[in-house]
Amino acid sequence: MAGNEMAKRLGGDLKAAVMARDKDRITVLRMILSALKNAELEEREELSEEMELAVIAGHARRTRESIVEFRKGDRPDLVEKEERELAIIMSYLPEQMSDDDIRREAAAVVAETGAAGPRDMGRVMGEMMKRFKGRVDGGAVNRIVSDLLRKA
Repeated sequence: MAGNEMAKRLGGDLKAAVMARDKDRITVLRMILSALKNAELEEREELSEEMELAVIAGHARRTRESIVEFRKGDRPDLVEKEERELAIIMSYLPEQMSDDDIRREAAAVVAETGAAGPRDMGRVMGEMMKRFKGRVDGGAVNRIVSDLLRKA
C-alpha cells in the first residue's frame, strides 16, 4: 500500500486533519486507510486504483444505507454525522454521474444489449456497473434501469 497514490494522498490528508483537529475527517480517513490495508492483505498484493476506488465506494454505499436507516429510526443527530462523513468519503471518489447522465447511458446500454423487459435487468445492470464503476451509485442505476425496462 505504501506505493499507491491514493494511500499517499489519504495519509497526507490524515496528517493535515490531525493538525487541524478535524475529528470527523480523522475518523473517516482512518477508516478508509484501514479498509484499504485490509483489502490489500486479503488480496495479498498491492491494490490497483480500481480496487481502491471499489473499497472507498463500498464505504460510501454503507454510509448511505446508514443514513436511510437512521432517518427511519428518527435519529437526526446520527443522520447529520453520517452525511458529514459521506461528504468526506465522496471527495475521494471520481465525480458522480447525474441521474440524467445515468438515464442516457442506461438507454444506450438497453439498446446495445437488446434488453426487452425486467427479466434483462441483470444484463443491463452488469454492463452499467462495469462501464461506470466508481462514478455511479448502484441504487440510482438500479432505480433508473428498472424504470426504463418496465417501460420497454
